[in-house]
Amino acid sequence: MNGRPFDLALVIDDDPDILFAARLLLRDVFAEVITSETPADGFAATASRAPDVILLDANFARGATNAAEGFEWLGRFLARDPDAVVVMITAHGGVQVAVEAMKRGATDFVSKPWANERLLATVRTAAALRQSRRQVSTERQKASTLAAPPGETPFIGRSAAMRRVLSLIERAAPTDANVLILGENGTGKELVAREIHRRSRRADRVMVSVDLGAVAESLFDSELFGHVKGAFTDARADRVGRLEAADGGTLFLDEIGNLPLHLQPKLLTALEQRRVTPVGANRPVPIDVRVVAATNLGAAALTDPARFRPDLLFRLNTVEIELPPLRARRDDIPALVDHYLAFYARKYDRPPRPVPGDVMAALTDYDWPGNVRALRHAAERAVILAGDGPFTAEDFSIGRSALAGGTAAAAATAADYEDLNLERAERQMIVRALAKHGYNISLAAAELGLTRASLYRRMEKHGL
Repeated sequence: MNGRPFDLALVIDDDPDILFAARLLLRDVFAEVITSETPADGFAATASRAPDVILLDANFARGATNAAEGFEWLGRFLARDPDAVVVMITAHGGVQVAVEAMKRGATDFVSKPWANERLLATVRTAAALRQSRRQVSTERQKASTLAAPPGETPFIGRSAAMRRVLSLIERAAPTDANVLILGENGTGKELVAREIHRRSRRADRVMVSVDLGAVAESLFDSELFGHVKGAFTDARADRVGRLEAADGGTLFLDEIGNLPLHLQPKLLTALEQRRVTPVGANRPVPIDVRVVAATNLGAAALTDPARFRPDLLFRLNTVEIELPPLRARRDDIPALVDHYLAFYARKYDRPPRPVPGDVMAALTDYDWPGNVRALRHAAERAVILAGDGPFTAEDFSIGRSALAGGTAAAAATAADYEDLNLERAERQMIVRALAKHGYNISLAAAELGLTRASLYRRMEKHGL
């Protein structure tokens, strides 16, 4: 800002002498002062920029005293930017005009001829108000949709494999080291990320979650780095990017392995320089984030330079935590089953039902290709569809054939193909694709010809 407290002032008046005086007076307060003899030119000059303050004359037509034109343009500026700060310039003694301007949304007014000290004080106060509104807007964005919602699942796991994971979390969480979480889909990578944040020194700040597999390439810069108003056609207002929204807190980059290779340098640069430049902005914004990333890619794919940049991997995996699949921690299955059955019984107001020993043994022996996520969905289905008696294996969609082979449950029967109901047919296709690819959302979506986001929407639609 060249040492000046504010960025931009716009002054609109049909008197060139007034504009010249205003420019000289305000040049020590604003980095830039734009002047215009017509409201239309001033409006156009700030189409892609938001002034800290707008000084707007009340009358422009020769002999006009009713401020009609000034009120019209006041309304246009506020319609374009509801947070705009407009100071009305009125003729000496134009009290009624000033009062009406304030009713219509003007922040303040100054009378011509003005006293320099009065004008400076008014403009400084108005620009500070604009700055405050921006900060409030940014904080609201941080605290609303960008913030990851609190999880409803506690960290359950007493097996030896999960004790090792917990040990790594306990040692890594209090530091600011970046963490990379590896594991199959459904193993609970986001839950681990939340646990790291909860135990960190940033626990009282926001945790922002970004599913990189669901971010369209064309929106990557805007989503992660933000944009300023007018940066592109649909940029109708300034937007804080995910990295800036996580400032001071934790940034969780889910499905980092799905980030296309040509976009990886942009993320790497932002993390290395610890600053981002919103689309359309001229100056970078410093950020202070602790990065936790997750991927279902195996070691071979992660270390393949044609798939993932080695320098980005080096930046992300200061600490590496690998989550075991559920089949490798069978000791935890009974506790997970009990937790989810109790959770969904409360949610759907159903009475608790016992799980017979043979049924729990069947659930424990099952390989759960979708891991904890699949177990959770099975528990929800069982609570909704089970009868009044004890649970059976069939209530969890785990029949004898599934137990015998682990894959027969996903196999399509002749009846499946004969069912011509579109809704049920779509559900069966999604179930088969998920089971075929071990609940890998990316692979299942590709086979179905869908995006990850579309597949997630259809899974939610069908209760999967």
